[in-house]
Amino acid sequence: MFGSIWFTLATCAFFMGLVAWLSYVKTKGEVSDSTGYFLAGRGLTGGFIAGSLLLTNLSAEQLIGLNGQAYRTNLSNMAWEVTAAFAVIIMAVYLLPKYLGGSFTTLPEFLSKRFDEGVRRYTVVLFMLGYILVTIPSMLYSGALAVLKLFDVPGLFGISYVSSVWLVIWVIGIIGAIYAIFGGLKAVAVSDTLNGIGLLIVGILVPVLGFIALGEGNLISGMKEIAVNHPEKLNSIGSKEDSVPFGTIFTGMIFANLFYWASNQYVIQRTLGAKNLSEGQKGVLISGLYKLLVPVFMMIPGVIAFHLYGNSLKSVDLAYPALISDVLPGYLSGFFLAVLLGAVFSSFNSLLNSAATLFALDIYKPRMNPDADDQKLISVSKWFGTVLAIVSLFISPMLMNASDGLWDLIRRFTGFFNIPIIVIVLVGIMTKYVPAIAAKVVIIFHVITYYMLVWGTDHLFNVTVPIHFIHIYAILFAVEVAMMLVIGKLKPREVAYQFKADPKVSMEPWKYTIPFSIMLLALVAVTYVIFSPIGLAYENAVVSSNFWFVIAAILLTAAALIFVSIKVWNQKYAQYLTSHNPPHSLKIKRESKTLYFKGKEQPLK
Repeated sequence: MFGSIWFTLATCAFFMGLVAWLSYVKTKGEVSDSTGYFLAGRGLTGGFIAGSLLLTNLSAEQLIGLNGQAYRTNLSNMAWEVTAAFAVIIMAVYLLPKYLGGSFTTLPEFLSKRFDEGVRRYTVVLFMLGYILVTIPSMLYSGALAVLKLFDVPGLFGISYVSSVWLVIWVIGIIGAIYAIFGGLKAVAVSDTLNGIGLLIVGILVPVLGFIALGEGNLISGMKEIAVNHPEKLNSIGSKEDSVPFGTIFTGMIFANLFYWASNQYVIQRTLGAKNLSEGQKGVLISGLYKLLVPVFMMIPGVIAFHLYGNSLKSVDLAYPALISDVLPGYLSGFFLAVLLGAVFSSFNSLLNSAATLFALDIYKPRMNPDADDQKLISVSKWFGTVLAIVSLFISPMLMNASDGLWDLIRRFTGFFNIPIIVIVLVGIMTKYVPAIAAKVVIIFHVITYYMLVWGTDHLFNVTVPIHFIHIYAILFAVEVAMMLVIGKLKPREVAYQFKADPKVSMEPWKYTIPFSIMLLALVAVTYVIFSPIGLAYENAVVSSNFWFVIAAILLTAAALIFVSIKVWNQKYAQYLTSHNPPHSLKIKRESKTLYFKGKEQPLK
C-alpha cells in the first residue's frame, strides 16, 4: 500500500524508538517513590498534561470510525468531541482545585474521605470491571482492526487474518505495557505528548492533501468543492435519525463528558500529577482547545473521501484508509504507522497504568497491607499491571468471535459506571450531610436500572424503551441526585463533612483560567455555527447571509465577558480558592527545595 514495506517498518521503528528514548531520558531516576511512579513526582507541566490527555482520549478507532460516520452521514458525531469543552471547564475551574487541594492520588481515595471505605471499594469495583472486562480489551481489539484496515498485514507477512489480529494486538500491548509498567505515569505522559505532536501533524496534513487531490492540485478549489456540493455532509446539527441527535448535547452528553474528563481515573490521573494548580488548569483547558480540532482531522477527511469516491466503498470504515492510501506520500508511511500505533497504545498504557494505580493504592494498601512502603507499592503495581496486560492480550482477540450486538454493548458499557460515579462525586463535593449509604444505594440502583432501561426490558419482556441511551444518562443523573439528597435529609451524617485542604503543590490559579474558559465556550459555539445550515451546510451558497452576523455576535459577547473577567472575576476567583485553601497552610517540598506559603513559591533556605 505504501511502497516498500521494509522502508515503512524501518521508519516506523525509528520514530517509535525515538519516542521511547526521549521518554526514557525524561523519566530516568524519577520513579523511585510512589509519588514519582503514580503521579510523575507531581511535576507535570501544562504541555505534557494537555498532550497526554489528547492522545489518551483520541484513538485509532476514532480516526477510522468518526471519518467513516462523516463519509456515511454528516458531522453530527463531532458532538462527543467538541462539547467536551463544557466538562473540561468545570474540571479546570471547580473540581481540579478540590482534587489538588486535597492531595488525592485516586478518585476513590477522595470518596473514602468524603463517605467511607465501602464507597471506595464500590467505585474501585466499578472501575476495575469496566477496565478489565471491556475497556482495555476493546481498546486493543479496535486498535488492531484500525491497523489492519490501513495495512494489509496478512498479505505482507503471509499469515491468516486471525493470526494478524493476534500479532498486532500483542505488538501494541507489549509496547504499551512497557511504558505503563516500567516507566510509570511520567513515561506515559511524555510518550503520549510526543505521539500527540505526531498525530496533530498527520491530522492536519491528511485533509490538506485531500483538499489538494479533490481540487486537482488546488487547495482552495478542493475546500470550495465540499462547501458547495452536498453541503449537508458538513451539518453538525443531528436529527432524530442520526446516532447523536442535537438535543442529546444538552442532556446526558454533558454528564457523560463530565464523568470522562472530571472523574475517570485514567484521564484525571495526569491532572493529579500537575506541578501546581496553574499548570494543571492550563493543561486541562488546552486539551479542550485541541478537541475543537477533531472535526478537521477526524471527520473532514471522511467528507473528502465521499466527494472522491462517492458510495463506491464497500464499508464506511474504509473511507479514511482509502484516502490515506491515495494522498499520503510513501516516504511518510512509516511516520504515519508510528503515529497510528502511538494513538492506539497510548490509550492502552493509560488504562493499564491507572488500573494498576487503583489496585495498589485503593485495594492492596488499605485492605491487604496498610504498612506497605513505596517500593512495595511500586512492586505490587508492576506485578498487577503485568498480569492485567497478559490477561488483556489473551481476551482481546476473542472479540473476533463476538456478535454485532456485543459492539453495541461495548459502546454503551460505560453507562453502567459513568453516571453513578459523577453523581457521587458532585453530591459529595457540594453537600455536607449526605451519608455513605446514599452513595451505595445509588450505585446498586443505577446498575440494575440502567441495564433494564437499555437492554433488560427488551431481553426479558420483549419491550423496547423508546428513549435514546444518552437521554437515559440525564434521566438517571437527575433521579440519582434526588435520591442522594432525600437520603441525606432522612438519614443525615451525624457530623458534617468538612473538606480539609492539604495541598502538596502551589494552589495559585492560572491567571488566564476564566478568560480562556470563556474563549473556549465561544469557540464551541463558533464551531457549531460554521458546521450548521447557516454556515458551510447552507444549501444555496458557501454560507448564508446571517453567518457573519452570528459569528460577530458570538465573538463580541465573548470579548466583553473576557474583559469583565480580567477586571473583576479573576480576583474574585483567586479569593475563592484562597478561602478554601487557607493562606496559613505551610507545605515544604524538600526534593525541589521549594517552600509553598500563601499560595506562592519561595526559595527554601
